[in-house]
Amino acid sequence: MSRLDYPEAVVALISELKRLPGVGPRSAERIAVWMIQHQKANPEELSRALDSSREIVSLCKKCGFFSTQGRCELCEDNSRDAGCLCVVEHPTDVLPLERSGAFGGYYHCLGGKLSPLDNTSPDDLNISELIRRISSNMGEEQEVILALSSDVEGEATANYLVEILEKYQCKVTRIAQGLPAGGGLENADELTLMRALQGRR
Repeated sequence: MSRLDYPEAVVALISELKRLPGVGPRSAERIAVWMIQHQKANPEELSRALDSSREIVSLCKKCGFFSTQGRCELCEDNSRDAGCLCVVEHPTDVLPLERSGAFGGYYHCLGGKLSPLDNTSPDDLNISELIRRISSNMGEEQEVILALSSDVEGEATANYLVEILEKYQCKVTRIAQGLPAGGGLENADELTLMRALQGRR
């Protein structure tokens, strides 16, 4: 006796939803069934929004953040500090930094981090544009803040950038790493504690 399953169209929808990051097989199934059955579900609007965002949204040619017209609103904002550039891995990393209100300079998104296991080399990252931006301001006081993840790949990327940026006479700093706000010592691992001590002020 054959095993009963959803109609082929629903199976295809579940399969596509499973490809989304953070959506497992059970979640994909629940979302698909909800979209088909629920009265408040509006799959046509979802489809239109997806199509529209794919057509309109691209990456800023200068910094790599999301844009709808070549250059993003951050790069067009002349009130920002031109002497300070914050380097992040992905465009989504810009948003939490902006929401914090602690940074008033410009951003540069690398588009990832060095990872030999994933075959990600320096040529795959947006490093040449970073160098172009820094070299165009040579002679002026510049600080490049590396806001990269603290895993092995993030460390390798930071070290690589430090080596490259040495000859451009800019100050290179790294965001502090250590205990999160509200975190206690009893739950921190040794590496986190070491970085918290090293980054004390």
